[in-house]
Amino acid sequence: FARHGSHTFVKTESSTLAFSAFMALLIGCAGIVATLASNSQAILLDGLFNLIYFSVALVTIKVSKLASRPDSESYPFGYSYFESLVNLCKGLLIFGVSIFALVDAVAALLTGGREISAGLAVIYALFATAACSLTAWVMQRSQRHVSSPLVAADKFNWLVNSVISGAVLAAFCLVMLFEHLGWRAVLPYVDSVLVIAVVVLCLGVPVRMASQALRELLNKTPEEAVAEPVRQAVARGLADIDTLEVRVRMVRPGRLLYVIVHVVLPKDLPEATLANQDALRQRIDEEVRRYYSPVVCDVVFTADNRWAAPSCGLLVDTHASSPTNNA
Repeated sequence: FARHGSHTFVKTESSTLAFSAFMALLIGCAGIVATLASNSQAILLDGLFNLIYFSVALVTIKVSKLASRPDSESYPFGYSYFESLVNLCKGLLIFGVSIFALVDAVAALLTGGREISAGLAVIYALFATAACSLTAWVMQRSQRHVSSPLVAADKFNWLVNSVISGAVLAAFCLVMLFEHLGWRAVLPYVDSVLVIAVVVLCLGVPVRMASQALRELLNKTPEEAVAEPVRQAVARGLADIDTLEVRVRMVRPGRLLYVIVHVVLPKDLPEATLANQDALRQRIDEEVRRYYSPVVCDVVFTADNRWAAPSCGLLVDTHASSPTNNA
């Protein structure tokens, strides 16, 4: 931790997430108040986004504390899956609100649009842009000291929020310009067009967030940028060992990478004592940790390749399998 309070604040995961939650609540409440005063659905959409993030952020803070705990009798593989679950909920909630706002905006366009108070809308958009940019900056600084998928997801959210708020600000400035030029016929449609544009441009964000979290919950192998260096690390750990087959399997729920390595050794290998096996486990674990942490690395040695073959718990024909190196 840093010596000064402001630096210490951005160096802890829980305090960073608490700051994110507070800012989401602040902007969300301001958005609801500004909506009542300006009648802008674009501001309502922004306010709802932030209130959703605040509600999920309360759960996120709890999950961030759980994720750092060791496994237990109730959760024998730890709590990292809760991180993926939270990100999936975030993505689905934002997607739902976006679709609702899109349908409402299209309906407003088809019924003649809606009048808004541009002056109040500009004040809110200016405040929201500054607040979102500040929060994104705090998230970025915290990532120098905290390796957390929860903080990373929050930073991405605040960056998108900053862009959305900036676009809303620019659009409402155009409304004031149109009023000054006397182009009143187009004014009722600006707010609805803005909502549609924001939803269409940003809809990919919750979809990507939810799909990534869903892949983690379904135990899909991580992307090659993570998986390939781990495979190479395992190969280096076993470089001077005579092996018949090596299978590397891995999943990454949240921040934790879980790696299980099955090593098939010759039956007559004289070095295959328990002490040597433990030494190999230690070496493989150290090699993997050079590329990724936190990690749980289980290494299983066997002389029968049926214990390493893909089976999902079912019996397989071990004679049909050939020595390979797979993930």
